[in-house]
Amino acid sequence: MKTALSIAGSDSSGGAGIQADMKTMIMNGVYAMTAITALTAQNTTGVFGIMEATPDFLRQQIDAVFQDIRPDAVKIGMVSSPALVEVIAERLHHYQAQRVVVDPVMVATSGSVLSKDSAVGVMKELLFPLATVITPNIPESEALSGRTIRTQADMEQAARAMEDTFGCAVLCKGGHQVNDANDLLCVNGTYTWFHGARIPNPNTHGTGCTLSSAIAANLAKGFSLEQSIQRAKAYISGALSTMLDLGQGSGPLNHGFALTGEYAKEAEG
Repeated sequence: MKTALSIAGSDSSGGAGIQADMKTMIMNGVYAMTAITALTAQNTTGVFGIMEATPDFLRQQIDAVFQDIRPDAVKIGMVSSPALVEVIAERLHHYQAQRVVVDPVMVATSGSVLSKDSAVGVMKELLFPLATVITPNIPESEALSGRTIRTQADMEQAARAMEDTFGCAVLCKGGHQVNDANDLLCVNGTYTWFHGARIPNPNTHGTGCTLSSAIAANLAKGFSLEQSIQRAKAYISGALSTMLDLGQGSGPLNHGFALTGEYAKEAEG
Protein backbone atom coordinates (compact mmCIF):
# COMPACT_ATOMS: atom_id res chain seq x y z
CA MET A 1 0.00 0.00 0.00
CA LYS A 2 1.30 3.46 -0.89
CA THR A 3 1.88 5.94 1.90
CA ALA A 4 1.62 9.70 2.41
CA LEU A 5 2.73 12.02 5.21
CA SER A 6 0.89 15.18 6.19
CA ILE A 7 2.95 17.83 7.99
CA ALA A 8 0.39 20.35 9.17
CA GLY A 9 -1.64 21.74 12.04
CA SER A 10 -4.48 20.00 13.84
CA ASP A 11 -8.05 21.30 13.46
CA SER A 12 -10.19 20.57 16.52
CA SER A 13 -13.38 20.79 14.46
CA GLY A 14 -12.15 18.05 12.14
CA GLY A 15 -12.84 19.84 8.87
CA ALA A 16 -9.36 21.05 7.92
CA GLY A 17 -5.71 20.46 8.77
CA ILE A 18 -4.36 17.08 9.81
CA GLN A 19 -7.83 15.63 10.27
CA ALA A 20 -8.99 16.55 6.76
CA ASP A 21 -5.68 15.36 5.32
CA MET A 22 -5.95 11.92 6.90
CA LYS A 23 -9.56 11.43 5.84
CA THR A 24 -8.74 12.52 2.29
CA MET A 25 -5.65 10.34 1.97
CA ILE A 26 -7.53 7.31 3.26
CA MET A 27 -10.43 7.90 0.85
CA ASN A 28 -7.92 8.23 -1.99
CA GLY A 29 -6.43 4.85 -1.20
CA VAL A 30 -3.16 5.52 0.62
CA TYR A 31 -1.94 4.96 4.17
CA ALA A 32 -1.88 8.32 6.00
CA MET A 33 0.74 9.45 8.52
CA THR A 34 1.21 12.77 10.30
CA ALA A 35 3.69 15.17 11.83
CA ILE A 36 1.78 17.87 13.71
CA THR A 37 3.16 21.41 13.58
CA ALA A 38 0.59 22.93 15.95
CA LEU A 39 -2.60 22.31 17.85
CA THR A 40 -5.38 24.75 17.05
CA ALA A 41 -8.67 25.52 18.74
CA GLN A 42 -10.85 26.27 15.73
CA ASN A 43 -14.10 25.64 13.95
CA THR A 44 -15.73 26.93 10.78
CA THR A 45 -16.09 30.44 12.21
CA GLY A 46 -12.52 31.13 13.34
CA VAL A 47 -9.29 30.12 15.02
CA PHE A 48 -9.33 30.77 18.76
CA GLY A 49 -5.92 29.50 19.82
CA ILE A 50 -2.69 28.04 18.46
CA MET A 51 -0.16 25.97 20.41
CA GLU A 52 2.95 25.28 18.31
CA ALA A 53 4.98 22.10 18.50
CA THR A 54 8.61 22.70 19.43
CA PRO A 55 11.07 22.39 16.55
CA ASP A 56 12.76 19.44 18.28
CA PHE A 57 9.48 17.54 18.70
CA LEU A 58 8.49 18.20 15.09
CA ARG A 59 11.87 16.82 14.05
CA GLN A 60 11.26 13.70 16.16
CA GLN A 61 7.88 13.14 14.50
CA ILE A 62 9.30 13.43 10.99
CA ASP A 63 12.25 11.16 11.84
CA ALA A 64 9.95 8.56 13.39
CA VAL A 65 7.92 8.36 10.18
CA PHE A 66 10.78 8.30 7.68
CA GLN A 67 12.85 5.81 9.65
CA ASP A 68 10.04 3.26 9.77
CA ILE A 69 7.43 3.80 7.02
CA ARG A 70 8.94 5.98 4.30
CA PRO A 71 6.28 8.21 2.70
CA ASP A 72 5.70 7.92 -1.03
CA ALA A 73 4.49 11.54 -0.96
CA VAL A 74 4.47 14.43 1.51
CA LYS A 75 1.87 17.16 1.94
CA ILE A 76 2.77 20.28 3.93
CA GLY A 77 0.09 22.60 5.26
CA MET A 78 0.02 25.05 8.15
CA VAL A 79 3.49 25.95 9.45
CA SER A 80 3.30 28.99 11.67
CA SER A 81 6.93 29.86 12.57
CA PRO A 82 10.30 30.08 10.78
CA ALA A 83 11.96 27.57 13.13
CA LEU A 84 9.39 24.91 12.20
CA VAL A 85 9.82 25.61 8.49
CA GLU A 86 13.57 25.22 8.87
CA VAL A 87 13.18 21.82 10.55
CA ILE A 88 10.84 20.56 7.83
CA ALA A 89 13.10 21.73 5.01
CA GLU A 90 16.21 20.25 6.63
CA ARG A 91 14.57 16.88 7.31
CA LEU A 92 13.02 16.60 3.85
CA HIS A 93 16.40 17.39 2.31
CA HIS A 94 18.10 14.87 4.62
CA TYR A 95 15.71 12.08 3.60
CA GLN A 96 15.59 13.15 -0.06
CA ALA A 97 11.81 13.23 0.09
CA GLN A 98 9.98 12.99 -3.22
CA ARG A 99 6.58 14.10 -4.46
CA VAL A 100 6.21 17.03 -2.05
CA VAL A 101 3.02 19.12 -2.17
CA VAL A 102 3.15 22.43 -0.32
CA ASP A 103 -0.12 24.20 0.45
CA PRO A 104 1.13 27.63 1.59
CA VAL A 105 -1.56 28.20 4.21
CA MET A 106 -1.41 31.81 5.36
CA VAL A 107 -4.97 32.69 6.32
CA ALA A 108 -7.87 30.38 7.21
CA THR A 109 -11.13 30.55 5.28
CA SER A 110 -12.57 32.34 8.32
CA GLY A 111 -9.92 35.08 7.96
CA SER A 112 -7.69 34.06 10.87
CA VAL A 113 -3.94 34.39 10.29
CA LEU A 114 -2.20 31.00 10.52
CA SER A 115 1.39 31.74 9.49
CA LYS A 116 3.66 34.61 10.45
CA ASP A 117 5.08 36.70 7.62
CA SER A 118 8.55 35.59 8.71
CA ALA A 119 7.49 31.95 8.33
CA VAL A 120 6.26 32.60 4.79
CA GLY A 121 9.60 34.20 3.96
CA VAL A 122 11.49 31.11 5.10
CA MET A 123 9.07 28.86 3.23
CA LYS A 124 9.83 30.72 0.03
CA GLU A 125 13.56 30.42 0.61
CA LEU A 126 13.88 26.86 1.93
CA LEU A 127 10.71 24.86 1.37
CA PHE A 128 9.33 25.84 -2.02
CA PRO A 129 12.50 24.75 -3.89
CA LEU A 130 11.97 21.23 -2.48
CA ALA A 131 8.35 21.10 -3.66
CA THR A 132 6.99 19.17 -6.61
CA VAL A 133 4.14 21.69 -6.63
CA ILE A 134 2.78 24.49 -4.47
CA THR A 135 -0.97 25.12 -4.33
CA PRO A 136 -1.74 28.76 -3.43
CA ASN A 137 -5.23 30.19 -3.73
CA ILE A 138 -5.83 33.61 -5.27
CA PRO A 139 -5.05 35.73 -2.16
CA GLU A 140 -1.96 33.61 -1.45
CA SER A 141 -0.87 33.86 -5.07
CA GLU A 142 -1.18 37.63 -4.91
CA ALA A 143 0.92 37.74 -1.75
CA LEU A 144 3.58 35.37 -3.12
CA SER A 145 3.83 36.93 -6.59
CA GLY A 146 3.27 40.58 -5.64
CA ARG A 147 0.64 40.83 -8.40
CA THR A 148 -3.05 41.65 -8.41
CA ILE A 149 -5.15 38.83 -9.88
CA ARG A 150 -8.48 39.66 -11.48
CA THR A 151 -8.45 37.69 -14.75
CA GLN A 152 -7.18 34.40 -16.17
CA ALA A 153 -4.32 36.31 -17.79
CA ASP A 154 -3.41 37.67 -14.36
CA MET A 155 -3.37 34.12 -12.99
CA GLU A 156 -1.02 33.01 -15.76
CA GLN A 157 1.38 35.89 -15.13
CA ALA A 158 1.36 35.31 -11.38
CA ALA A 159 1.86 31.55 -11.73
CA ARG A 160 4.77 32.04 -14.12
CA ALA A 161 6.34 34.60 -11.79
CA MET A 162 6.08 32.18 -8.85
CA GLU A 163 7.53 29.29 -10.84
CA ASP A 164 10.44 31.42 -11.98
CA THR A 165 11.08 32.71 -8.46
CA PHE A 166 10.66 29.52 -6.45
CA GLY A 167 11.80 26.86 -8.91
CA CYS A 168 8.79 24.55 -8.59
CA ALA A 169 5.52 23.87 -10.35
CA VAL A 170 2.62 26.09 -9.29
CA LEU A 171 -1.08 25.25 -9.10
CA CYS A 172 -2.90 28.57 -8.75
CA LYS A 173 -6.35 27.73 -7.41
CA GLY A 174 -9.18 29.80 -8.80
CA GLY A 175 -11.80 29.07 -6.17
CA HIS A 176 -11.72 32.69 -4.94
CA GLN A 177 -12.71 33.95 -8.39
CA VAL A 178 -16.25 35.21 -8.79
CA ASN A 179 -17.59 33.05 -11.61
CA ASP A 180 -15.60 29.82 -11.77
CA ALA A 181 -13.48 27.28 -9.96
CA ASN A 182 -10.80 26.90 -12.63
CA ASP A 183 -7.27 26.11 -11.48
CA LEU A 184 -4.07 26.82 -13.39
CA LEU A 185 -0.96 24.64 -13.39
CA CYS A 186 2.31 26.18 -14.52
CA VAL A 187 5.19 23.74 -15.19
CA ASN A 188 8.32 24.80 -17.04
CA GLY A 189 6.49 27.81 -18.40
CA THR A 190 3.65 25.68 -19.81
CA TYR A 191 0.09 26.36 -18.68
CA THR A 192 -2.59 23.71 -18.12
CA TRP A 193 -6.09 24.74 -17.09
CA PHE A 194 -8.27 22.48 -14.97
CA HIS A 195 -11.85 23.58 -15.37
CA GLY A 196 -14.45 23.12 -12.68
CA ALA A 197 -17.98 24.34 -12.08
CA ARG A 198 -18.60 26.47 -9.02
CA ILE A 199 -20.71 24.46 -6.60
CA PRO A 200 -23.04 26.57 -4.40
CA ASN A 201 -22.11 24.81 -1.17
CA PRO A 202 -21.32 27.00 1.87
CA ASN A 203 -19.41 24.19 3.60
CA THR A 204 -15.96 25.06 2.26
CA HIS A 205 -13.92 24.83 5.46
CA GLY A 206 -10.90 22.65 4.68
CA THR A 207 -11.28 22.48 0.90
CA GLY A 208 -7.71 23.66 0.33
CA CYS A 209 -6.35 21.01 2.70
CA THR A 210 -8.50 18.38 0.99
CA LEU A 211 -7.35 19.26 -2.53
CA SER A 212 -3.64 19.31 -1.71
CA SER A 213 -3.90 16.05 0.23
CA ALA A 214 -5.73 14.37 -2.64
CA ILE A 215 -3.00 15.53 -5.03
CA ALA A 216 -0.33 14.09 -2.73
CA ALA A 217 -2.23 10.79 -2.40
CA ASN A 218 -2.48 10.39 -6.16
CA LEU A 219 1.17 11.29 -6.66
CA ALA A 220 2.01 8.59 -4.10
CA LYS A 221 0.07 6.09 -6.20
CA GLY A 222 2.19 6.90 -9.26
CA PHE A 223 -0.05 9.24 -11.21
CA SER A 224 1.52 12.17 -13.02
CA LEU A 225 1.14 15.67 -11.57
CA GLU A 226 -1.51 16.54 -14.15
CA GLN A 227 -3.42 13.31 -13.52
CA SER A 228 -3.17 13.80 -9.76
CA ILE A 229 -4.62 17.29 -9.97
CA GLN A 230 -7.45 16.15 -12.24
CA ARG A 231 -8.32 13.28 -9.89
CA ALA A 232 -8.10 15.54 -6.84
CA LYS A 233 -10.45 18.09 -8.42
CA ALA A 234 -12.93 15.35 -9.31
CA TYR A 235 -12.74 14.06 -5.74
CA ILE A 236 -13.43 17.40 -4.05
CA SER A 237 -16.11 18.35 -6.59
CA GLY A 238 -17.84 15.07 -5.85
CA ALA A 239 -17.62 15.76 -2.14
CA LEU A 240 -19.06 19.26 -2.42
CA SER A 241 -21.78 18.29 -4.88
CA THR A 242 -23.34 15.84 -2.42
CA MET A 243 -24.51 18.95 -0.51
CA LEU A 244 -24.49 17.07 2.79
CA ASP A 245 -24.43 19.03 6.05
CA LEU A 246 -23.69 18.31 9.69
CA GLY A 247 -26.95 19.98 10.61
CA GLN A 248 -25.54 22.90 12.61
CA GLY A 249 -26.10 25.58 9.99
CA SER A 250 -22.52 26.69 9.44
CA GLY A 251 -20.77 23.38 10.10
CA PRO A 252 -18.77 21.78 7.30
CA LEU A 253 -19.08 18.31 5.98
CA ASN A 254 -15.87 16.42 6.63
CA HIS A 255 -14.87 16.19 2.99
CA GLY A 256 -12.88 13.00 3.45
CA PHE A 257 -16.10 11.16 4.28
CA ALA A 258 -18.30 12.89 1.73
CA LEU A 259 -18.09 10.29 -1.01
CA THR A 260 -20.25 7.20 -1.03
CA GLY A 261 -21.27 4.54 -3.51
CA GLU A 262 -19.75 4.41 -6.97
CA TYR A 263 -17.78 7.64 -6.68
CA ALA A 264 -16.05 6.44 -3.52
CA LYS A 265 -15.04 3.26 -5.35
CA GLU A 266 -13.61 5.33 -8.20
CA ALA A 267 -11.69 7.55 -5.80
CA GLU A 268 -10.18 4.54 -4.09
CA GLY A 269 -9.13 3.11 -7.44
